[in-house]
Amino acid sequence: MKMTKICGDASLFAASALRGFSMVHHDLVRLVRSGVVRARPGAKGKVAVVLGGGSGHYPAFAGYVGKGMADAAVAGDIFASPSTQAIKSVARQADLGGGIILGYGNYAGDVLNFGIAADRLREEGYDVRLLATSDDVASAGPEVHEKRRGIAGDMIVFKILGAAAEAGLDLDRVEAVGQRANRQTRTFGVAFDGCTLPGEKEKLFEVSRNRMALGLGVHGEPGIDEQDITTPEVLARLLLDHLLAELPADAPRRVALMLNGLGSTKQEELFVLWTALGPMLEEAGLTLVAPLVGEYVTSLDMAGCSLTMTWLDEELERFWRAPVETAALFHTGIQEDGISDVKVEAETPVVYMRSTTTQGRRGGACVASLMVSLGKALAAAETELGHIDAQAGDGDHGQGMARGSAAAARAACAAADEGAGPATVLAAAADAWADRAGGTSGALWGEGLRAFSLALDDSRLPVAEHLARGVRNSMERVMELGHAKPGDKTLIDALVPFVDTLDRELRAGEDLVPAWQAAALAARKAAEATRDLLPRLGRARTHGERSKGHPDAGALSLALCTRVVGEELEKGAMVPFSDVEQLHGMVG
Repeated sequence: MKMTKICGDASLFAASALRGFSMVHHDLVRLVRSGVVRARPGAKGKVAVVLGGGSGHYPAFAGYVGKGMADAAVAGDIFASPSTQAIKSVARQADLGGGIILGYGNYAGDVLNFGIAADRLREEGYDVRLLATSDDVASAGPEVHEKRRGIAGDMIVFKILGAAAEAGLDLDRVEAVGQRANRQTRTFGVAFDGCTLPGEKEKLFEVSRNRMALGLGVHGEPGIDEQDITTPEVLARLLLDHLLAELPADAPRRVALMLNGLGSTKQEELFVLWTALGPMLEEAGLTLVAPLVGEYVTSLDMAGCSLTMTWLDEELERFWRAPVETAALFHTGIQEDGISDVKVEAETPVVYMRSTTTQGRRGGACVASLMVSLGKALAAAETELGHIDAQAGDGDHGQGMARGSAAAARAACAAADEGAGPATVLAAAADAWADRAGGTSGALWGEGLRAFSLALDDSRLPVAEHLARGVRNSMERVMELGHAKPGDKTLIDALVPFVDTLDRELRAGEDLVPAWQAAALAARKAAEATRDLLPRLGRARTHGERSKGHPDAGALSLALCTRVVGEELEKGAMVPFSDVEQLHGMVG
């Protein structure tokens, strides 16, 4: 169940978080009642920018206080507007003599309290202006832009506003810049899950499993519609199209773009989505100016993201690029444009030596067909192996085996397509497996298969003697590299009995297929028996007793592979394909 785990007294959560923030960032901010002000105030006569709103949106708003952005921030309770008294108090302490701009999101409570505070401050002789951000395209139509909510666009608007004030513009001009930035900013977002208030166990709203809410707010409001979670490309198109629909034909094509996480969506996910956005931005003819990806306006632990776009004229662009020193954003001034795509040099194509014999080329095709079958079996077992690995490891074994075997199948087919023999085909598969799977198991499988390939002959179809020598080569290489031995709860617990059984059966005069199947059965029984062992190597070692009662995922996947090869041998896997193109159809 999602909830705030580090909470204490829920009624004091916002105040405690603000105090901790101020302690960490004491070089940037100073804690005052109900907010923070800059630790090093701006120049006398400067326009003071005071931002505010409810807590629960970090880094908004305290994280925006610093040189080049805000002079102060007022913090209300979770999702609640700060009081009129709090706004007045913080604004007075932030005043530098050049007038005050109060910035906030366009929500009823904020509009009311900031509006009253402005009136009271004016009565005291302060020149105060108001800026309510209204960037959320889902909350109202374009014809009533002023009724829209302020969400992640806050960050871009307030950055431009703060830079204009830092540059020494007078109050009228700073206000005009901020209002123009707000008019030219649009945001659309989606939520994958709702958020929970500190101290509560129930989410403020629910999103159905494998669905996403469209057009969310940042105060726990549900979206305006729901649809299935989709691919990064479709999601990118959905977000961008909502913004492009409101881009005037004569608007500048130089834009500030921000992909914002809402609290519990990982930054790596946002980068994947950004990659999908690249071609679409180029297609739309947009030039990116200092784009941002990260968490800038959140909603506690909400899962989701939003895309914000501000079209920039020359002045807005200058202030967007300007230096800034805050906890949430820090740079000395950005000169270059952003880029919508990154070109990567293509790998040098691998050229495989063609076997000099028909039998060798047929043998290569046979090995490739076996790799395709392994890839399919491990893809089908990916989830199960992952669950098993999670009991005594990090849960990634199924993914690694599926990725590695799929890459191995593709490489094997490519080598077989060029007429390579079985040793070369298996060596190509080994290198691809290690490269794509990564991690410890990827390296061990890659080296194990490469050692196996040394027992094969590129001019001949593999026979029982080659396979027996190959699996022993693999076992010895894996034990050499991994320093594992039987009883350590690793794949060796299944590999050793497999190799020993195959050797024994073949020496007793048994044919290859029944000998291999007997060995595969021995491997399966040994893999199941690892549930009674304690791990002595690798990450699983740290789980100790927790691992007891669960088999080792590496041993099970090894046993699975031996079974699949045995089944293919029984079908006549060493009877070669007449057309290597069949392999490409199998691998997809």
